[in-house]
Parts: sequence; structure tokens; C-alpha cells
Amino acid sequence: MITLANLSVVWPEFQLRDVSLQIDRGEFFALLGPTGSGKTVILESIAGLVRPTAGSIRVAGRDVTRLAPELRQIGIVYQDYSLFPHLTVLENIRFGLRYLAPAKRPSESWLDGLIELLDLRRILQRLPLNLSGGEKQRTSLARALAVQPAVLLLDEPLAALDPRFRDEIRYSLKQLHEQLDTTLLMVTHDFDEALYLAGRVGVLSNGRMEQVGPT
Repeated sequence: MITLANLSVVWPEFQLRDVSLQIDRGEFFALLGPTGSGKTVILESIAGLVRPTAGSIRVAGRDVTRLAPELRQIGIVYQDYSLFPHLTVLENIRFGLRYLAPAKRPSESWLDGLIELLDLRRILQRLPLNLSGGEKQRTSLARALAVQPAVLLLDEPLAALDPRFRDEIRYSLKQLHEQLDTTLLMVTHDFDEALYLAGRVGVLSNGRMEQVGPT
């Protein structure tokens, strides 16, 4: 599903060097490493937000290395939620659909299933200002999945949450993966989080992939 071949990103202050990785369809994979190790650089390279200096990126068999972000069929969820404050939960979830051609829009039953799975039905008319941290992150997950991406990227999805909400989102991610069979790539610095959620983990250090193995 995701293939990185000799991926490098060279900046004056940081270098990601020669990273190769294969993530299978339906797999939950975690990139583990300290701040500054290159986790988010890899994630944003896959999403199309960072242009690699060298190497290639393939998603679902298609070379997306130079493809615009909106053409990659990739969803991304950040730790800071990034919800539109003036839109309700339902409007946030449906936001991305307006950019899809009618023939490519998901069915209402798909959206309804997401809302049910992420337990959002009772808060659909609320604004983000009136949501807990856990509710905001579940809304972000639903918005990213609403357009039926080939891959869902998660950038430290639990890092900004109070401890009482972390278990809630951890459970939601587990349920999403098991019930939707979605390919997920998560970056984290939390070993226990990676161990609980992912089937395999890649360990990054100083811009290099040090090790890949099962949890």
C-alpha cells in the first residue's frame, strides 16, 4: 500500500537519509522516535506537504512522489485537531466532500457508519468550542475518513490529549482499524502507544530508520 524507496529530505538544519519501507494494505504501522528524528517529515512527504530531495513514494501501486497533495487519496490527522471553529461537527466531517466529483463521493451510509463508529451522533450540531479534547479528535478522524482515503496518516494523535481522553481515542483507533480495514501510519514517541495500536513499528533516530519489526 505504501512503499518508500531510498527517501531522502535534505534541509540545512535536518537530513532524512535513505529511508526505505513497505507498509501493506490494511496494516497499522507506527513510526517511533524522539522529537526531531524525522517521523513527521516522512509523514508529510507521503502526504505531499514536503518534497523529497531523492527517492520515491508509491501509494496503492501509484507513484505519488511529485503528485499534488489533493490527488493522493490520503487523509491526515494532526495532534492539534485543525477543526474549522465556525463549522459544526457534521459540517466539519462533510467539509472535504465538496471537493470530490459527484461520482466519487461516498454514500450516506458510509458517513453514517463513521458517525456511529466514532460515537459522534449526539454532538453533530455542536461547534468545536463546545467539545472535549476526545470529541475534537474523534471529529478529526471522521473528517479525514469521510472521503474514503487509501491511507490515513496520524501525527501524534494522542499527544495533545489529557490522560482521561487518551484511552478513548486509543480505543477509537483500534476500532477503526479492525472494522474498516484501513491502512494506517502513525507517528509517535510513545512506545506503549505504538505497542498497543500497531502491528509493526519502525524506529527512527537522527533521520535514519534503525529498525523495523513486529510489536
